[in-house]
Amino acid sequence: MSAEKTLTFVFNDPPYESARSTTGLRLIDAALRKGFNVQVFAYEGAVALPFSRQIPHANAVHGRDAAAEDHPNPKDWISALLDEARERGLRLDWVNCGLCVDERGVGEAIPGIRRGSPADFAKFAEESVNTLVIPSR
Repeated sequence: MSAEKTLTFVFNDPPYESARSTTGLRLIDAALRKGFNVQVFAYEGAVALPFSRQIPHANAVHGRDAAAEDHPNPKDWISALLDEARERGLRLDWVNCGLCVDERGVGEAIPGIRRGSPADFAKFAEESVNTLVIPSR
């Protein structure tokens, strides 16, 4: 993969806890639309972002069922980004830290996500024109 057309993103936050992950996903979308290949290394709570067992939920407080609530799930956003990359002939390589996955019990990821280690992050950084780390607080 050519470094001049590759960006790396590092995620740390779990889904639903802050806007940092959502912002990161939007940045990935923008990078793909500008023709960049994207590499993502997710560790700690961020390994739950592509967890395949996420489900939409109702909101009893507001009297809405799951369909009316239309609650988004990060796994669906990530799946859409993988599709976007394929449609544009680009590569989106998302790696979840295997140790972090095991600690959190979120080994069931959507198709297109692979298990890895911090060595993948080091390789990604070497292969990229730039790396953006989106840390937690």
